Amino acid sequence: MTIEHRRGFAFALLIVVLGLVLGIAGTTMAGADSAVPAVNAAEGVGLKGYDPVAYFVNGAPTKGSEQYSFAWKGVTYRFASAGNLAKFKADPEKYLPQYGGYCAYAMSLDRIADIDPSRWAIVNGKLYLNNGFVAEKLWSLNKNGNIVSADHNWPQYPKKAIGE
Repeated sequence: MTIEHRRGFAFALLIVVLGLVLGIAGTTMAGADSAVPAVNAAEGVGLKGYDPVAYFVNGAPTKGSEQYSFAWKGVTYRFASAGNLAKFKADPEKYLPQYGGYCAYAMSLDRIADIDPSRWAIVNGKLYLNNGFVAEKLWSLNKNGNIVSADHNWPQYPKKAIGE
């Protein structure tokens, strides 16, 4: 296979992957014109029950426990330990994920998507979550550019009050 054929194949593959991501995204995301809950929380629990502090102190997603729960602005967060709970209480904004806990890559595309807590990164002291493997990899290709785009898009989303 010549270099030109490889490049053509790689480009075609990229188009297919992007098409799949955007196609899936179109079915699971809403545009900025519709209101979204301010925080991605299923049944009032943020981060799908994962400990937001653990990403910073353990360097890994860690399931929280109901025993160490704390409600912050109408959303319950769970922690793996009393120490992590105490850290969160002392400075919640430091540990909360960006974009209300929605997918960072989707937000960079002006979309909303759920997250997979195992698809994450800390950039400049902030927690970013992504929807899945493909979204995480595409987001990682240009983290800083995607953050700039998502930071611009997030404030434009009308937010529903917690519990609405």
